[in-house]
Amino acid sequence: RKMRLFEKLVDIGFKEIEVGFPSASQTDFDFIRKLIDENRVPDDVTVEVLTQSREDLIRRSIESVVGARRVIVHMYNAIAPDFRRIVFNMSKDEVKQIALDGTRLIKELAAQHPETEWIYQYSPEVFSSAELDFAKEVCDAVSAEWGAGPGRKIIFNLPATIECATPNVYADQIEWMHRNLNNREHIVLSVHPHNDRGTAVAAAELGVMAGADRVEGCLFGNGERTGNVDLVTLALNLYSQGVHPGLDFSDIDDVRRCVEYCNQLPIHPRHPYVGDLVFTAFSGSHQDAIKKGFAQRQPDTIWDVPYLPIDPADMGRSYDAVIRVNSQSGKGGVAYLLQQEHGLDLPRRLQIEY
Repeated sequence: RKMRLFEKLVDIGFKEIEVGFPSASQTDFDFIRKLIDENRVPDDVTVEVLTQSREDLIRRSIESVVGARRVIVHMYNAIAPDFRRIVFNMSKDEVKQIALDGTRLIKELAAQHPETEWIYQYSPEVFSSAELDFAKEVCDAVSAEWGAGPGRKIIFNLPATIECATPNVYADQIEWMHRNLNNREHIVLSVHPHNDRGTAVAAAELGVMAGADRVEGCLFGNGERTGNVDLVTLALNLYSQGVHPGLDFSDIDDVRRCVEYCNQLPIHPRHPYVGDLVFTAFSGSHQDAIKKGFAQRQPDTIWDVPYLPIDPADMGRSYDAVIRVNSQSGKGGVAYLLQQEHGLDLPRRLQIEY
């Protein structure tokens, strides 16, 4: 299942794919080795591995990707006050030292394998709950330790590990880091929203507007607790505004079947863009407006059918379920189905009498 999902992500067009936590799972370690040893990673795709800032875990993670063409090593440690106090019982300086020690070790181990292009990503975990000045202090120190500069960028991933505020507050935090980090021109600023408050998509969109360069998420919002930001919704929101996301969701049902099989989790019928019912109108007034929209539509023109924010056909969906006759339906819905299913185009007065 993991290989099938990886191949689907490649087919969609993702260029950076986090493939596992190899130090925490033999299954993940073996899978990553299979990708590399069998040359299954396309030249334009970069795999990413995740590790905590612990020496044994870092060494195991580097071991898992030896021989790859290009790798992102993603290290994290929690920096927020409650984690410092409750989980680690450490001071700010001690927490910062964890980040520096891990960064230094990754730099040393990477230097032993010059055949691989190493990209370093650091996450100050629980960024959204941390003091901004301390987050900057840690990130600036990590950047200096890594030696970020021309031709050696660093990725700073600023996660809303726990979504604890409105999206505009998260965006304000991102903007502050964007404006104040040292060596900003040598930093790829990444956002990593979770969906605890149900607003991860909005947080990602506002975060990018605030200065972020990159978004981390999952297909259909899978992930811890309520999930990571849904990259499908995020991408198709862009598409609905005339911005191509660079990802291919022209057969959204195939993507859904793949993800449901691989994750063994169903996708809700009202999930944006992909759910079975998202393009289905039950209300009579909605059905009437959609019918009129289709009737006036001309080929190769801007999509402007009422109540349908995007053309279902662009995602490989049909129009069969757009209108469903039920107790709420009126003349418009019935007339649309008679026209579509039986070729009967009822005159307006007959629709009313019918």
